Amino acid sequence: MKIEYQETTSDLQTRINIHSQFGSRNIDEWMLDVIRPIKGMNILDVGCGAGKQCFSYYEHLGGDARITGGDVNKDMLAEARITARKKKAEINFVDLDFNQHFPLEADQFDLASCCFAIYYAENIPYTISEMHRVIRPGGRLFTSGPMPTNKQLFYDVIREATGKTIPPMPGSSRYSTDIYSAIQALFSKVETHVFENPLNFESVEPFVAYTRASLSEDRKLWNSFFQTKDDFEQIMEQIQAAATRRLAMDGKLVMTKVVGGFIATK
Repeated sequence: MKIEYQETTSDLQTRINIHSQFGSRNIDEWMLDVIRPIKGMNILDVGCGAGKQCFSYYEHLGGDARITGGDVNKDMLAEARITARKKKAEINFVDLDFNQHFPLEADQFDLASCCFAIYYAENIPYTISEMHRVIRPGGRLFTSGPMPTNKQLFYDVIREATGKTIPPMPGSSRYSTDIYSAIQALFSKVETHVFENPLNFESVEPFVAYTRASLSEDRKLWNSFFQTKDDFEQIMEQIQAAATRRLAMDGKLVMTKVVGGFIATK
């Protein structure tokens, strides 16, 4: 299944900043606690984007690891390489399309991860099989993604504002079902961990900023809601009005991020 989707660095960073400012839990710390990487590991991060997870591994391990990040987005890879030079971090960033054969040898990585990206794969079993292929026997796979109850308020407000049916989101509709099943079919053991982080908004502005970053015209998944910039702005006005009513009624807006982490052993 081909998904018309293109993340932008600015949209992603907006949401990351809002998570940090209005949430009480740190998802990076949670992921490291689940994964428990150790020094000397050979690590691959698939769909690495601008390298956030790679740098998290690098800093956690004090640089004592071989780390490779792969992504299809050349702009994000360029940003990752610039950041690596600034940090003097020896991380190898490579062109990698997870819908194609990985340009990597089999059985070499102690850990392969794919954080908040795997559910955009066109053929999930194929992508999982490529990750399985490059992991050494006894090595591990870690993936993260939204669970079905993730950010329920976000969808409730949009539904209230527009009266429209929310389209199936690739993450919350595929992660705990198709992706879990594909991992379970190939790996000897799979564990599920769940992270919950309530974002508390006492004004409507950060919720609207988060929504705008999620529904921007680069996110073509919402094309049944808007086609033009004017459509988009009209939808945003409706969402802001609905969120304002909710805030007046409840005193604050609470949107809970619910993330699953699957860690599997080859």
